[in-house]
Parts: sequence; structure tokens; C-alpha cells
Amino acid sequence: MLKKPETLPVAVVIPAFNEETTIRKTLESLKNQTCLPETIVVVDDFSSDKTGDVAKSYGATVLRTPENSGNKANAQSFALPFIKSKYVVSIDADTILTADSLEKMFVFMELHPDTSACCNFVLPQKIETVWERGRFLEYMFVFSFSKRIQQWYGRPLTISGCFSIFKTEDVKKIGGWSARTMLEDIDLTWTLYENGKIVQCLPESFCFPLEPDNFKMMSKQLKRWSHGWFQNVLLHGKNIMKIPGLREQVSVGTIDALFGSLFLLIILPLLSVFLQNYSLMAFTFAIDMLLFLVPSLIIGYKIKLLKKVITSVPAFLLLKIVNIYFIYEAFFSEVILKKRLTLYEKGH
Repeated sequence: MLKKPETLPVAVVIPAFNEETTIRKTLESLKNQTCLPETIVVVDDFSSDKTGDVAKSYGATVLRTPENSGNKANAQSFALPFIKSKYVVSIDADTILTADSLEKMFVFMELHPDTSACCNFVLPQKIETVWERGRFLEYMFVFSFSKRIQQWYGRPLTISGCFSIFKTEDVKKIGGWSARTMLEDIDLTWTLYENGKIVQCLPESFCFPLEPDNFKMMSKQLKRWSHGWFQNVLLHGKNIMKIPGLREQVSVGTIDALFGSLFLLIILPLLSVFLQNYSLMAFTFAIDMLLFLVPSLIIGYKIKLLKKVITSVPAFLLLKIVNIYFIYEAFFSEVILKKRLTLYEKGH
């Protein structure tokens, strides 16, 4: 049995740009952990508000960039030379943790010394608007089913950018977080795999980021995620094909993104109307929703969010339809037209 330490050999890095309204909750959740980190480093990315002052009031070490770095990855890597702890945790300035999250992640890493990185179960901090509800149900399925299957195969697809733990030496060896794509978390995860490292997921630990609560913010996030996906596929494609488990996920994920939702939510209904045969559409849709909902309902019951799962189905379907546009916009822009998205906009 691993003895519970009072202070963990963990440095927490929080990249923050104009986050004075959200970072308080993040810092409070870190201060209320069952085991405290050695240090909390807030990278004040040349904020124009009081982000740095708020961080200092909580006892965090504040590193202010000489100018705005332009994205989260650069801000995170700015702190890396100052990190001496065995592990480094990256957490967004709008994310809160359960009281035992750090302890659980640390214990897991200590019990699996060959692991380079680990993420956990992500749920929206708020589940109120249609967009938050859509993202909530998406996360419920991903982390109750998809991530567990990926973990079983030893190939979690992504180390979540909102909260994850890493071996500091492994992150430093690959140069930290890279800003070469719009999704630094996928880029880092796949780079670790390419370097022969092990990545895992611990679904018994939870974190709660703020998710977009309106269409404008959701659009920014979906655009960045869609472009970031294709940027990473183009960047890592050749190497991914050499990694069993990862190549299948990326291949199937890309095909499903391009054709899965489009077929189920648009082409199939139109075809049913044209043929005046609705039984096939109803059967296919029912099977798809059943496969999607069962694991979400099970976990929803366990964590006492069953009603939220059921009432969020319409919002999830709306989110899937909206996402089709951004997937195809990103595909034609990044793959066909070779026009890269370079402006980083956070979705809240």
C-alpha cells in the first residue's frame, strides 16, 4: 500500500489569459486537495485583467510572459524550464477538481512507473444550456465507453488538455507542448506514442471544465477542434500507421467524423423520405442511439446524473448536426485547400 503523502512531488501548471473570473475556482479546488502539490505555477499570458494578482493571492507562483504567446501550448511550455518536480500537471484556468483528483492521479502514476501520462473522466462544470448539455452527453459516452475501450487496448486517443498528469522528464524530452497545431493535447499524446511511451486513462478521477454555453463560443471550439484534428492527422499520419491500436482509432475516427453523422442524421432521413420507407431509418437510428445511450445511462445512474443524461439527448443530436458543418469546413480547408487555421480561440 502506497503511504499517503501530505505534499505530492507534483507541479501544477495553469496557462491563463484574462481568466480572473474563472481561475479562483480552479485555485480553490487545488488548495482543497487531499494531498497538495509542491507548487502551483500560473502562466499569466500577458493578461490585461487581474489574472496574475488573483493567482498571487492564492499563493501561486506567477510567471508573466513578455508578450501574449498566442496560444495555450506556448504558455504551458513557458513554465516547463522552471518545473523540477517528478510530475507536472496541466490544468486549464476554468477547470475544477474533486478533492481527491490529484491524489488519485499521483497514486496511479506511482503504481504504474512505466506510464508517461494519464488523463481522467471529464464532465462539464455546468450542465444548463443546450450546448452544455450536448457536450455533457458527448463526454458521458466518450469517458464511460470509448476511453475505457481505448484504455483496454493501451491506446487512449487523447490526453485531455483540461487536466492531465505527466512525467516531467518525458515531457521535457519531447520539447513540451507544441503550438504547431490547434490541438496541443492530441499532438502531445501522439508524440509520446511515437517515442514509445505509455499513455493511460483513470476514469475514477474527475475534473470539471467550463464548456461553451452559447452558439458563438461553441462554434469557436468546434472550429479549433476540427481543424486541430486534421492538422494532427496530416502531421503524424505516417508515424501513426506504424503504431497498432492508434492507427485503427485514427482511421476509423476520421472516417466516422466525415461520414458517420452525415449519413445517420442527414442522408438516411432524406433517403427514407425519397423511398417512402421509414422503417430502415427508424431501426438504424434506434440501434445507434441504444449503443450510445446504454453506457452513458449506466454511468449516469452511478454518479446520480441519470436524469441529465436522458434530458440531454436532443441537445446532443443538435450538437452532432452542427459539428458536421465544422468537420467538413476543416477538411476542405486543411486537406483540400491547404489553408491552415492558426488563430487560437478558446471556447468560453
